[in-house]
Amino acid sequence: MDLLQLLSFGPHGWGMALLKAAGTTVLLTLMALMVGALAGSAVAAAKLSKKRGWRYLGDLYSILFRGIPELLVIYLFYFGGATVAGAVNHWFGGEGFVDMPPFLVGALAVGLISGSYQAEVYRGAFLAVAKGELEAALAIGMPWSMRVRRVLIPQIWRYALPGLGNVWQMTLKDSALISVIGLVELMRASQVAAGSTHQAFTFYIVGGVCYLVLTGLSGRLFNIAESRVQRTQRRTPHS
Repeated sequence: MDLLQLLSFGPHGWGMALLKAAGTTVLLTLMALMVGALAGSAVAAAKLSKKRGWRYLGDLYSILFRGIPELLVIYLFYFGGATVAGAVNHWFGGEGFVDMPPFLVGALAVGLISGSYQAEVYRGAFLAVAKGELEAALAIGMPWSMRVRRVLIPQIWRYALPGLGNVWQMTLKDSALISVIGLVELMRASQVAAGSTHQAFTFYIVGGVCYLVLTGLSGRLFNIAESRVQRTQRRTPHS
């Protein structure tokens, strides 16, 4: 079979399988980024806390998820989660092995890894916010919730956006590791196609091109978002 037949969307081509796998990769990355945003925000708040105990916990989180290899974290969540779920199942009288959903485990594991990097992005963005803006909002009587909503979050978003673009790219590439627990994302689909057709070089090249397309498009979207945020900030003093 030639390349066009191999990548066709017909019954003997792998185009549709690769397209679906690419969609799974993007969805997994989005879910992981959202998990990481929640974890990263909490860790950033802990690191910025005046209480030493919270700062230690934030540092411990960063050390664990940035120091342990990503693949090991995925294995720990998948097989460790299955062990815990099996023990709970046996406790309630169940039998047999409890299989963990690869997508959810992958989103959680990669998301928590992403959160350790997002925490530093948010912490740096918070420290970059001019303290005078918060003091001015306090001076005119803004309540705390309004100061956070109208002053702090928009400024943090502005400073964090470039760093979040880098975290997105990293998370997108880390999603390939989820193939080891059976999720059919882009890397796994490329492996299956390569094994089935004995065209390993072709399908790994195609998989690499697909990742380049995804990273290129997402990078372009982040650049557009950054440009719009900067234009909004430049217009603000004249409004």
